[in-house]
Amino acid sequence: MKILTLNCGSSSIKYQFFNTELEEDSRVLAKGVVERIGMKGAILAHNRHDGDKVKVVGEIVDHGAAIEYILAILLSANHGVITDRSEIDAVGHRVVHGGEVFTGSVRIDGEVVGVLNDNIDLAPLHNPANIKGIVACQKLMKETPMVGVFDTAFHHTLPDYAYLYGLPYVLYKRYFIRRYGFHGSSHYFVAHRAAEMLGKPLEQLRLVTCHLGNGCSMAAVKYGESVDTTMGFTPLEGLLMGTRSGDVDAGAVLHIMGREELSLGEVNTLLNKHSGLMGISGISSDMREIEQEMEDGNDRARLAFDIFTYRVKKYIGSYAAAMGGVDAVVFTGGIGENSSRVRSKSVEGLAFIGLQLDAEKNEEHSGEPHLVSHPESSVAVMVIPTNEELVIALETERIVKGGE
Repeated sequence: MKILTLNCGSSSIKYQFFNTELEEDSRVLAKGVVERIGMKGAILAHNRHDGDKVKVVGEIVDHGAAIEYILAILLSANHGVITDRSEIDAVGHRVVHGGEVFTGSVRIDGEVVGVLNDNIDLAPLHNPANIKGIVACQKLMKETPMVGVFDTAFHHTLPDYAYLYGLPYVLYKRYFIRRYGFHGSSHYFVAHRAAEMLGKPLEQLRLVTCHLGNGCSMAAVKYGESVDTTMGFTPLEGLLMGTRSGDVDAGAVLHIMGREELSLGEVNTLLNKHSGLMGISGISSDMREIEQEMEDGNDRARLAFDIFTYRVKKYIGSYAAAMGGVDAVVFTGGIGENSSRVRSKSVEGLAFIGLQLDAEKNEEHSGEPHLVSHPESSVAVMVIPTNEELVIALETERIVKGGE
């Protein structure tokens, strides 16, 4: 099938166009991004599989206009890969939050959109943009099947003692306050790829998967199911991130709100936009810049790095305990795949659970999945580039073909 995948943000849309019948390394026919939607100087950057690249600057007022641009470039005689819209067999939409209603991918109809609107409160920063993309596609491609693939779906297997908070139970029943987890497509992909690399069934493995990028999360994947994860009710909880605080005492937040006289909106911005690596270092949310500043002797950059890697190590240990052991630790995401220093520091001192890194292998940057653990390590340490878009495409194909 030829499938268009869309990841709609508040002012951007990332897209890929797949032919799922081809070999994995040649399935992507085209990909690109539309940025600055609704602002001056909006740009569409489009890359075709044969290396052809083009940038288009235009007046892109909303998500509907952005998707029209995407369709136009896919149909372009000079830069496109199809000759008619009917060649698009289906559209797969990344949707951040499925709540308790959507525990797997679903074919999108009016009822599904209605439920997504009802659950906007669960992901006010993400779901509205996802919905805008869905609605725009429904108007432009009325006959094309559409599928929602949810970031939260992979984590629906969490047991109740892992997803409930220590709050009055009535608040869970009334407002669905619980741990949901995110980055599900990424954790799903790298867990399956790790099993392939190890030559063992996923159902026999205990994995800790570490998705480390601007947003970061980890998951305990026991015998193929997510049993715990660091992100919670929102993508704010857990690890230190680019601009998000991660774990923080709720009492500290209340104290700051009182002392600084912050509104709910202001404290939300503080925790999501001005914290994390940026907040600690005062320099950048980019780990590459943090590491460079460390080399130049910047102590706050060193502190941000240490907090980041300490939390990763702490969760590896806690998830090993939760699963009764661990067979492999997988690093993915922009930081996880590219920072040998982060990987090294994050597993330092974990030899007591059988985890040893191979320093030489850890410095390799092949861009391909590879082992970085020492031959004597009883726990495999792996670097696996994630491919969330491929998961979305394959899930869309499965649902459209009637998969359960």
